[in-house]
Amino acid sequence: MSARLLVAGTASGTGKTTVTAALCAAFRRRGLGVQPFKAGPDYIDPTYHTQASGRACRNLDSFLLEPAMLRAVFARAAARADLSVIEGVMGLYDGRDGTTETGSTAEIAKLLDAPVVVVLDVGAQARTAAAIALGCVRFDPRVRIAGFVLERVGSDTHARWVTDAIEDATGLPVLGALRRDASLALPERHLGLIPTTERALAASFIDRLADVAEASLALDRLRAIAASAPDLPPAPSLGARGAPLARIAIARDEAFGFYYEDALELLELAGAELVPFSPLADRALPPAVGGLYVGGGFPELYAERLSANEAMRAAIVATAARGVAVVAECGGLMYLGRALIDRDGVRREMAGVVPIETAMRADRPTLGYRTLTARRDGPLLARGETVRAHEFHYSEQIGDVPADNGAFDVAERPGTTYGYATPTILASYMHVHFGSMPAMARRFVSASSAAGILTTAN
Repeated sequence: MSARLLVAGTASGTGKTTVTAALCAAFRRRGLGVQPFKAGPDYIDPTYHTQASGRACRNLDSFLLEPAMLRAVFARAAARADLSVIEGVMGLYDGRDGTTETGSTAEIAKLLDAPVVVVLDVGAQARTAAAIALGCVRFDPRVRIAGFVLERVGSDTHARWVTDAIEDATGLPVLGALRRDASLALPERHLGLIPTTERALAASFIDRLADVAEASLALDRLRAIAASAPDLPPAPSLGARGAPLARIAIARDEAFGFYYEDALELLELAGAELVPFSPLADRALPPAVGGLYVGGGFPELYAERLSANEAMRAAIVATAARGVAVVAECGGLMYLGRALIDRDGVRREMAGVVPIETAMRADRPTLGYRTLTARRDGPLLARGETVRAHEFHYSEQIGDVPADNGAFDVAERPGTTYGYATPTILASYMHVHFGSMPAMARRFVSASSAAGILTTAN
């Protein structure tokens, strides 16, 4: 049996991440192996759960992943743990659009038959919280809500009033109440929380989260609820790792860290040896690589240092020119472009592999799920193949790529061409998950294997 619990909310910012991290820290302190998951395409919240649990957090995205793959990703990681804790995305029923459940926490709860605990921000409410709780329960009876946790509680009296109202209206228990506590606030900036890959949580903060969970949450009842989850049908196997077929250099430092753990595992299962390097600190790429993977992150915050590392920029240009397979996503696109203009209007030279510039902007982000169709053959897709993706960025592209080098047609943006592609390079704002089409991982490894032989020979 896979004990599992899904922590949902009524909106973004209600405290889901804090509650999830606190549960991970508390159950870990009790000696349990806790496997965290994050619903949706988020790269940042998972870093908190990874540190609190001591295990790499996995993403579960029901738009990017077909149901069988989502269950396989969950089953593979959950099998190694005593308990799985899943943080939802946005509000419980919020997803890709306003009329369906696609991509929502509710959809994932049903796919995994997971009991749900809903976090309610009751900071300015009393009995009205019961109406919201009742709405969550009745909106879709197929979602198995097991109880509620209260956030931003003002006093014992406030907690009692809200608890009595919710339990009377829904017949379900309130399983904890967290007081307003500025010391538990997690650091934020324009894409959300600051990843712990940049600023690790102090051990004392994780201990504080565990202390709060012990004092404020009904941990024994929550564990029993998780254990009550029914057995899931057997999930398809993702395969076994064999001998490496290709070395792929992967950018991993403070500036670049947006990767799906399961997507990286799928690359390794396809035969990749992933070799990390730092565009900030290293002066050369790892030797004998046939592939280069530069994911998303915050290059705009480190633009001066990235630009100053001329040796690395030259190494990337030379490596790409040799025909190495190159995949760059969002922040990776910004770094591989000619220049990045920061929020102060300062222009910094970047690698120059892709003939565009990017500039930060202060207004609303570009974000959402996308359906991509490849315009030409490349290191991930063959021309005409379609894959689902996600984008989220506060920068914009300056300049158009040559018509023959457009990477994608986007179903949600008819008539618009996205990204830059050649037979060996794919760079765009789009984040893909190899689990949505495992053939992408195999194609990347195959391209990297062929290029690696040429690179080694040089």
